[in-house]
Amino acid sequence: MSEISTSYTFNAIGAYLKEKMGRKIVKLSIDGGFTCPNRDGTKGTGGCIFCSAAGSGDLASDIPSQVRLLSDKWPHASYLAYFQSHTNTYAPISELRCKYSQALDYPGVVGLAIATRPDCLSEEVLDLLSEFNQKTFLWVELGLQTIHEETAKLINRCYPLKVYDQAVAALSARGIPVVTHLIFGLPGESQQQMLDSVRYVCRDLSLDGISGSDNSRRCPQRIFGIKLHMLNLVRGSQMETLYPDYVSFQSIEEYIDLAVAALEIIPSEITIHRLSGDAPRPTLIAPEWSYKKRTILNGIHKALKDRKTWQGRLAK
Repeated sequence: MSEISTSYTFNAIGAYLKEKMGRKIVKLSIDGGFTCPNRDGTKGTGGCIFCSAAGSGDLASDIPSQVRLLSDKWPHASYLAYFQSHTNTYAPISELRCKYSQALDYPGVVGLAIATRPDCLSEEVLDLLSEFNQKTFLWVELGLQTIHEETAKLINRCYPLKVYDQAVAALSARGIPVVTHLIFGLPGESQQQMLDSVRYVCRDLSLDGISGSDNSRRCPQRIFGIKLHMLNLVRGSQMETLYPDYVSFQSIEEYIDLAVAALEIIPSEITIHRLSGDAPRPTLIAPEWSYKKRTILNGIHKALKDRKTWQGRLAK
């Protein structure tokens, strides 16, 4: 992104997509009807302890419903079908192919975003993703949440960090853009540990011997994007029982400070996909202010300007 050092801002995915596609692109949050190996007993049961019954897809639905909801606000936009709920590569190849193809066939849909677990990327799935990557705009979102193994066990993630590294290497080798999802405020983690997770996933992958194929959509040396937000305690999650009084951040200001510190160490070419977390107000327990997405984003922009800093200012 040009002039980032003088505009005190960050490389938001919305602006990236508009520049690339030449028009507004709206992401449709889709529930594809999948489950998760951490729910059906293959890897575990109950899912990660922060997940709601909807598998972190409380606002997801079908494509027609999403289009009806958003078309009045953005009547001339095109769409990215974001398979969000649960694990969206965890099904037979024939089912995956059918659902991805149906999404792409919907009028106005110009690409796919597929959220999944790093341990659900078999060779057959990778080949399918590569096939779609060659004919449409695509990224794969990997739910990592943290690099720290002790926290991973606490949240019942059910896979080690090395599995994430293997997934990034496999996707990068096929030229498939990777977006990594991290959560700030997991139980027991310090702010330094949270920033360590950011540094790790944003590192130069070539130093690990990982190199992507020639792909103009992304820098082959790093992940394509990163998704950050605070931990929301929601009704129906295991955390509601295990940590009923847990609050990840005491104030918006505390979270904004951490978000700005994270942006400073994220290289400017990495796209920012989220800086706040959405949870329906009827299900949200804490932080009680986290639904104020616009207030949080405005606060981050203001803090960047006031501190005369920007995404990547301290990146190595």
